[in-house]
Amino acid sequence: MDYGEAFNRLCGIVEKLRNKDEGCPWDIEQTPLTLREDLIEETYECIEAINEKNPAHIQEELGDIFLLAAMISYMHQEEGLFSVPDVLNGISEKLIRRHPHVFGENPAAGLTPAEVLQNWARIKVEQEGRKPKDSALDEVSQALPPLERAYKLQKKAAKKGFDWPNAAGVLDKLKEELAEVEEVMPPDFSAGNRDTNSTEELEEELGDLLFSAVNVSRFFRVDPSTALHRANAKFTRRFSYVEQKMKENGTLMEAKNLALMDSFWNEAKTE
Repeated sequence: MDYGEAFNRLCGIVEKLRNKDEGCPWDIEQTPLTLREDLIEETYECIEAINEKNPAHIQEELGDIFLLAAMISYMHQEEGLFSVPDVLNGISEKLIRRHPHVFGENPAAGLTPAEVLQNWARIKVEQEGRKPKDSALDEVSQALPPLERAYKLQKKAAKKGFDWPNAAGVLDKLKEELAEVEEVMPPDFSAGNRDTNSTEELEEELGDLLFSAVNVSRFFRVDPSTALHRANAKFTRRFSYVEQKMKENGTLMEAKNLALMDSFWNEAKTE
């Protein structure tokens, strides 16, 4: 089966699912707005599969993304706003237009990736009539999750030369932000009382600390989302081990048994 046959088959299935007479009740009542979270979730699941380097899982998750893209496109086609072919032809035309070094009459050999990106930005303004951004940071979508947006903001700033000259500077900044968090912590927090309310000042300083942690990741060329994903997976494995051991021990997981839970946690680190 070629590309066209496979995509036509998918579009036919989407069309039948959305058919008001013989389709699926759940699919019929969906809208682009209701599918937003599904699109985000499936994208992250695909990223997880890529991180796992599991081809079968990657194939499945990419299929889910194709389904959502086709479904949302078809919903707009139903409204007469644009068609599924419009979406496909639009991205094809954009790719050809923004890659004159590949598809142009005089392909340019030897371009660096940085030069390709410069041409991409120039074409957006000169050929597509996009308004030049007032700031390099305006190119970063505000719809991105905070972690990803912080990372992209820092990368944009670094490309303009606004970056730390060495690792010592970025690490010192992280330590500085941690110290500022400690300065504004309410006394009750320091004493172990977590019933007290946090302050706006503490929220701001914690935000600065998180932003600096993302900057450390970027400086060392580590994607912070990938790093955090690995940390989440590691925490899940170790916590599950603690749950299992506490159950085998016949002991409830509650604060008064923290010492035992901590000992099992240390065991999990060596497993």
